Amino acid sequence: MFNKIFLEDPRLRRQFILFLSDFIYDRRIAQLQKVIECRTRYITVVLEDIFQSQNASAVLRTSDCLGIQDVHIIENKNAFNVNPKVVLGSSKWLTLKKYNGSTNNSEKAISNLRKEGYRIVATSPHTNQVNLDQFDINKGKVAVFFGTEQTGLSDVVLNNADEYLSIPMFGFTESYNISVSAAIVLYNLVGKLRESGVNYNLSNDESEILMLSWLKGISKNYSMMEKRFFQENKLK
Repeated sequence: MFNKIFLEDPRLRRQFILFLSDFIYDRRIAQLQKVIECRTRYITVVLEDIFQSQNASAVLRTSDCLGIQDVHIIENKNAFNVNPKVVLGSSKWLTLKKYNGSTNNSEKAISNLRKEGYRIVATSPHTNQVNLDQFDINKGKVAVFFGTEQTGLSDVVLNNADEYLSIPMFGFTESYNISVSAAIVLYNLVGKLRESGVNYNLSNDESEILMLSWLKGISKNYSMMEKRFFQENKLK
């Protein structure tokens, strides 16, 4: 993470972004700005105990392609691993938030997301389920939970969800592969969101902080440039 002074002082943060931008090709900066304009936190993804790296990586790649910035990762029994050949670098553009420090990380994730104003939406067949095409995107921010490949979501998530979402099925097979399920659900929800009147874009502060984190990731000798900036502006 970069120096916390850039989180606390927006004016200084913007100055530092301009300072870093001088060392990067203009077309690259333009590309970053264009992508940030499409980023959203209105929809967020939550992966609970996904253990197959190719599936985990495919969901990250889908999230980046659709402009979803945050992916929450719950590690209760299984560690989350990324497959470089599948993710193709997409994870470095995402904000990954891991929950793995307690006996029940799912409860902590649900609690944190509720505090941030998210509806807890479980992707699972349920008596109160809503089909994907009927889901109301306008009711508020959405945290979509996807479960492990073998058993689906835990009882903790299913018992604490606000809503239940299902994909229409027309064949004999019981469910889609997790990566396919996530792609179908997220593509549909993002499509609904972009056609709605909802203000789903990042705030100015969020956009600047994200830009700075991306610039740090692609800048050569970031630490040296930060030190130089502090010296030129007589900062500690």
